[in-house]
Amino acid sequence: MQGTLRKMRTRLDEQGLANYQLLVGDNEVELNPFIGSNIKLVHTGNIFCCNCGKKTKKSYSQGHCFVCMKKLASCDMCIMKPETCHFAEGTCREPEWGEANCFVPHYVYLSNTSGLKVGITRHTQLPTRWIDQGATQGLPILKVSSRQLSGLIEVELAKMIADKTNWRAMLKGNADPLPLKQHAQELLPQIEQHIHSLAMAHGEYAIERLDEEIVTIDYPVSEFPTKIASHNFDKEPVVSGTLLGIKGQYLIFDTGVINLRKFTAYEVSFETE
Repeated sequence: MQGTLRKMRTRLDEQGLANYQLLVGDNEVELNPFIGSNIKLVHTGNIFCCNCGKKTKKSYSQGHCFVCMKKLASCDMCIMKPETCHFAEGTCREPEWGEANCFVPHYVYLSNTSGLKVGITRHTQLPTRWIDQGATQGLPILKVSSRQLSGLIEVELAKMIADKTNWRAMLKGNADPLPLKQHAQELLPQIEQHIHSLAMAHGEYAIERLDEEIVTIDYPVSEFPTKIASHNFDKEPVVSGTLLGIKGQYLIFDTGVINLRKFTAYEVSFETE
């Protein structure tokens, strides 16, 4: 089969195992059953913008052409740094999109990826967000009324713990379990004044403290690599080997790993050997 790549679709089953679907054009492939099998991905050399569909020589912002990258609100810097939201200044690239995607409830969470980490996501994206990051544990600790508000809280927590995943460490194995609830109980009092100030500015009900259970996630991995070598379609069009596992948005082969999300909009063929 052949088509453009998209971020793998994921779901968490009742046993807590992450299940993956490879999306190649209009085709959907259940990947978990292929663990231990030989598969091949071949990049045709073509990249088609994931928004407008036009052919582009280079991918920007995970699958966009240059024009779409510059005009879409979903590609603006405030998506990476929500605390810099400029909607109130009247300069949002797409105000309707901003209202639908940024002015909706968001979670502030703690997770265990390569260690303790803070993150944020829309209220509809759990546990998907944790699976995409390769987290083995996740715990939502606050629910807030907007993306900017979640970013303002994340910035404060990131002064004490990591806000990024060490992807190499994440792919070498599962981190030891962490007492996420205990960490939350220790961290939140340290930013209590900041939370109070934000609540005063954004409204009494803008920030909700949560008491949720920790979500534990297993991944379909038969063997973790001891040394990380990365495949890159821009340098080598053919990626093949025995599929040893899937974690985050990475395929783990006996020949190296590849981050499929990085190559969104790349046209590839998928083959089983």
